[in-house]
Amino acid sequence: MSTERDAEAALLARLPQRMVPDLDRIVDLTDLLGNPQKAYPSIHVTGTNGKTSTVRMIDSLLRAFGLRTGRTTSPHLESMRERISLDGEPLTEEQFAAVYSEVAPLAELVDAKHPDDVTFHEMLTAMAFAAFADAPVDVAVVEVGMGGTWDATNVMDGQVAVITPIGLDHTEWLGDTVELIAGEKAGIIKPGATLVMGLQPVAAAEVLLARAAEVGATVVREGFEFGIVSRRLAVGGQVLTLQGLGGVYDDIFLNLQGPYMASNAATALAAVEAFLGGGTNGQLDIEAVREGFALADSPGRLEVVRRNPTVVLDGAHNPAGAQALATAIADGFDFTRLVGVVGVLADKDVRGVLEALEPTLSAIVVTQNNSPRAMPADELGALADEIFGRDRVEVRRRLDDAIESAITIAEDEVEYGGAGVLVFGSLVTVGEARTLLRRR
Repeated sequence: MSTERDAEAALLARLPQRMVPDLDRIVDLTDLLGNPQKAYPSIHVTGTNGKTSTVRMIDSLLRAFGLRTGRTTSPHLESMRERISLDGEPLTEEQFAAVYSEVAPLAELVDAKHPDDVTFHEMLTAMAFAAFADAPVDVAVVEVGMGGTWDATNVMDGQVAVITPIGLDHTEWLGDTVELIAGEKAGIIKPGATLVMGLQPVAAAEVLLARAAEVGATVVREGFEFGIVSRRLAVGGQVLTLQGLGGVYDDIFLNLQGPYMASNAATALAAVEAFLGGGTNGQLDIEAVREGFALADSPGRLEVVRRNPTVVLDGAHNPAGAQALATAIADGFDFTRLVGVVGVLADKDVRGVLEALEPTLSAIVVTQNNSPRAMPADELGALADEIFGRDRVEVRRRLDDAIESAITIAEDEVEYGGAGVLVFGSLVTVGEARTLLRRR
């Protein structure tokens, strides 16, 4: 049997990641596996921002109701095993290696049938479906990798389809308008399902509602059937009152900061209500709801990993995410001097990300992560100079040097606290920073 290291090396050999707009390989592969994705009910989640946090909240809520869950998220921060979880925990090294050994020979058969080999994402999706069937789980909560219609996860039929806010990202694959991107993401809405729709631009909402009408899906919308009644800051997070499908849920402590996390929480609650019958059968047990939210976390999303000075990690990598991050920082923190550390992938709207956070940051240290898609630090520095002004920009090619430099800059002239460092721009950057800071 393969080891975890063998499995990771073989999976990485199936990169670079690419969008092949068909489901031929994953259909063949899951057929050979006996279609494990049909062995359990599922909740399918897509959107541009907030997917992973929403998936993790849904998972935590379902476990609070006593269900055994399988969960997929992407990308990972520190270990590839994070992408596939059982009962809220990543697969063990042994489990990961075993499920890879189960799927790999069948993937080679599929490779031989098609001009394109099974992709990295398709392999991990098949591994997740197989692991969930083997467990077995009571429900799977599955995050789309990219888009929806042609994503490998779309061989499953989610009883609940969740679509978090849609914006411009992955435009080279999904289209360069909100309408086109919404059309791709709408592909996860299946006949007879319930669509749980987060707040959307009007153009996106129209596309999603048209798809729901076409396939006879029930629709529940944030701001109409569910939403935030109130929120207040609390030590380590926020306390929410949420309007659910079955009633009002009060005194909900969420160990996650920011208005957008509150919105994700409302969406997660509605998804769980739709799945469990809340709304149709009345309000869910509020103590279980409180427990589920209290235990929810989302590493790499507005995550505080150090104090004195405070270091915050957030994977914001598109303008909408960066704007939500700026709002959350203003809402939940009291920094007098905040210095950014940014490393980005070259195919993103980097200017839009920097412009969204420029008013929030006193200075910025640019760097680059280890991804082959990373924008070189010098190129990123030149762009940052245009937006921040040269006197507010520093370039450090190594991430550890960038973090140390940012801490020094943040603490300069701040005598009584209030200094902070924000690492952002890519989940790759955040994952590497998390590893560095945890080691220290």
